[in-house]
Amino acid sequence: VQLQASGGGLVRPGGSLRLSCAASGSIFSINVMGWYRQAPGKQRELVAFITSGGTTNYADSVKGRFTISRDNARNTVYLQMNSLKPEDTAIYYCRGWPQYWGQGTLVTVSS
Repeated sequence: VQLQASGGGLVRPGGSLRLSCAASGSIFSINVMGWYRQAPGKQRELVAFITSGGTTNYADSVKGRFTISRDNARNTVYLQMNSLKPEDTAIYYCRGWPQYWGQGTLVTVSS
């Protein structure tokens, strides 16, 4: 399975973006799918994940602003990001546990 992340871009503070992670194969058998991010000069951190049963978990810094979802029929995972802040600026990576990683998409939040 290969993962392709897209949807990043430049957005003003308070704006929204939706990231997509499209898989080349079925994600039905991948129990946990999620998103990480890495800001310049910082370590990669977990942003959110979702299980095959629909259980979700979020980093405290994005709770209430980001929503993760998955569409197994389309083999795609989404990250809806609202009320974006400059500190959300990072490269966002999707992941299918344990071994699948996407190539990253850049999100820049700036006025």
